[in-house]
Amino acid sequence: MSERPARCRLVVLISGRGSNMLALADACARDLPADIVAVISNEPGAAGLASAAERGLKTEVVAHRKYPERATFDDALADTIDRYRPDLVVMAGFMRIVTPPFIKRYLGRMLNIHPSLLPDYPGLNTHARALADQRTRHGATVHFVTDTLDGGPRIAAASVTVVGTDDADTLAARVLEREHELLPSVVGWFATGRLTMRDELAWLDGQPLNTPFDLDADPAA
Repeated sequence: MSERPARCRLVVLISGRGSNMLALADACARDLPADIVAVISNEPGAAGLASAAERGLKTEVVAHRKYPERATFDDALADTIDRYRPDLVVMAGFMRIVTPPFIKRYLGRMLNIHPSLLPDYPGLNTHARALADQRTRHGATVHFVTDTLDGGPRIAAASVTVVGTDDADTLAARVLEREHELLPSVVGWFATGRLTMRDELAWLDGQPLNTPFDLDADPAA
């Protein structure tokens, strides 16, 4: 296992409510050996910014609409992130596709949480797509970020049962509850040096994760 600082410095990227960011903040306040040093949003009106400020967290806005090109936005975002010297960048509902140079800058130390059981349903509208396909299981996945959209090395997943009365909203709400368990667990593994990325794979406790860790197999892991 690689060594980590006594407390891992986290920068969290959000675009909306920031509920996963808040779950992560709660975990940091309880027992996670990490601190959120900044919450950054591309949306000035993101509700999560106010929630973060209420928790005493530092917030920043890098509004993507002010930048005519994706690359210039990414440069500004990276400059803002780097001021906080993060050990880990966490995309927690960050609704922007970033460029390869940005990804390369944080490769192996940037995570994303996605609301599906990857590799199924990358991109948007995951819950409606799962229902349209009559899936019986659905969930969320945390992965390292690479150039492939929602296709980086998968680390861990958590699932729910799809029931006959589900619509996209009810299914999304149940999946979100699992996300709030899943993301702090994975960040904790990184913070304690259990989790790394190399050879285009996620490694946990020195073993390659050829398939994502099933959080339901050992919820206390």
